Amino acid sequence: MSGADPDVGPLPPCGLYRTTAALGDIPSGRLVSFHNHGDHRPGVFLPTGWIHHRAQFSSVGVAIPSPGWSRTLDALAPEGVYRVRESFFCCERQCRSFDRDLLVQLAYTPEAAPVVLVFIARDGALVLPAQGNLVDRATVARLSPVQVSGWT
Repeated sequence: MSGADPDVGPLPPCGLYRTTAALGDIPSGRLVSFHNHGDHRPGVFLPTGWIHHRAQFSSVGVAIPSPGWSRTLDALAPEGVYRVRESFFCCERQCRSFDRDLLVQLAYTPEAAPVVLVFIARDGALVLPAQGNLVDRATVARLSPVQVSGWT
């Protein structure tokens, strides 16, 4: 016996990922939604657009060729509402500071780069600006998810 087959094993959980290997017409370095279940086989789905800075995904995906291919997916933190746990700057130039306990939304670009948007109080409601700040992937670890009723 030659040992365990590298192309079998458990699939990762459903969620957001960055591709690190091409799959059909989906290039490496793209934001995708992965589903480990479905009508046909597990697959990845590209975003079709964004609503309120949240990616909307195609209902038609590309089946992964094998369970082993799923190990090329790079897991991302879920989009959503977060609290800044540790203060940080958006970039080395320190264009924008994000202070501890600030309420933010985490979003992604089509290339799976994280974007942080700061909620603003306006007329008794919390609103988001039209644009946020790109941050590096390591910065996402400084955020803690916040539960928001009805956020799915």
